[in-house]
Amino acid sequence: MRSSAAVLCRDHSYLQTLNATLCELGIRMVSCPSHQEALELVLAGRCSTLIVDFDLPGAEEVIRMASLLPPAQKPALFAVASRAWPGTGEAFHSGANCILYRPFDSKQVKAALKSGKATRKTRRKVTRYQMKALVYLDFEKRCLPAISMDISEHGLAVQAAEPVPITPDLAFRCVLPGTNFRLEGHAEVIWVSDHGRAGMFFTKVASDDRKHLKRWISRHAHGKHKDTAHTLLPPEGDHVSFAAAGQ
Repeated sequence: MRSSAAVLCRDHSYLQTLNATLCELGIRMVSCPSHQEALELVLAGRCSTLIVDFDLPGAEEVIRMASLLPPAQKPALFAVASRAWPGTGEAFHSGANCILYRPFDSKQVKAALKSGKATRKTRRKVTRYQMKALVYLDFEKRCLPAISMDISEHGLAVQAAEPVPITPDLAFRCVLPGTNFRLEGHAEVIWVSDHGRAGMFFTKVASDDRKHLKRWISRHAHGKHKDTAHTLLPPEGDHVSFAAAGQ
């Protein structure tokens, strides 16, 4: 079956050059008119590569959402940018495997795609764990209690008694079960359901807290290893709303 690359870009000259190079590699280019269509292709497993122009608003969110998929389902992720672009760290922090710089030639694209393919094959699996604990969500001068469903190094899925607001900066705090350790920080709510479920991507957590969380997951998930952040994907059967790209 021929490989496909979902491409989110508005630069027609770039798309023409990119399409010609991808055809040489036996990869079919699917030009996506919107962020939603690009993510739908990724979530449906219909592309092995995702290429996003970081000059577009909300590009970081598209890469970040795609990076939450389990390793076996995650496509190779590429950011397109000019050589003078200052956001290299931002792109890699979002989950991009490589940056395609403008102007580029076919050799650069071919080398990057081969590198991205190798990275996708060898990507380390990250453990998640089904954790039941009380989590406090602080927003708009109020506190909403919720129960955590699953946790990984990168995020948390929760169940609240009422819908959780979609926001890029939600403060949270909880005590890891069986310990006195208080995990706290800030997260971006990337999806919510009408039934009070929500998926949160950690954005601000102290490095020492992250290390403590990683050790805790490693101890409690022994023999129960699962792929990273699959739990952060929306539950089937629920009506789900996603964070708007660029929010």
